[in-house]
Amino acid sequence: MMIVEQQHFEVRDMRYTIRSANEEDAAALSQLRVKIDGETEHMDREAGEAFISVENFRILIQRDSEQERNLFLVAVADNRLIGFSRCEGIYLKRFAHKAEFGVCILKEYWGYGIGKELLRTSLAWADSAGITKMTLNVLETNKSAIRLYERFGFQIEGVLQNDKVLSDGRYYNTVVMGRFRG
Repeated sequence: MMIVEQQHFEVRDMRYTIRSANEEDAAALSQLRVKIDGETEHMDREAGEAFISVENFRILIQRDSEQERNLFLVAVADNRLIGFSRCEGIYLKRFAHKAEFGVCILKEYWGYGIGKELLRTSLAWADSAGITKMTLNVLETNKSAIRLYERFGFQIEGVLQNDKVLSDGRYYNTVVMGRFRG
């Protein structure tokens, strides 16, 4: 079972906790994901797209807690969920050394290092779980995220040209990044 011990942080008088998701988080996660998707165009979805119901979040959390190559973390502040991250392993033998990382945080909580700590915790978990390659995709305009990933050893592996159309009608590239620890 892949459960991470609860960790507490304080940044500029704001306290938050990072812990493994549990099934009681499902309702809040369903609402949180829609809200975050609507706050920024850094995500793949617009608000409400590819909606995940409370029941489907429960199933996802349960599956992630049972799979040795998956990790579902949540960030909690002010007695509510404010962000989450997932690592999803690949279970085909030729790709079993890899997991994909994704993260999202409510905009009002940007700048407190929450994404950094979710990433740090996920990478420590991956290293201990024998996952040697972590991958992620990031919108080319999300420069602060790209810099963060580079600080943690991720390298740009490629660019998907004209990959997304945003609200301004223009096409944007997706940066494919990976961190390998052999």
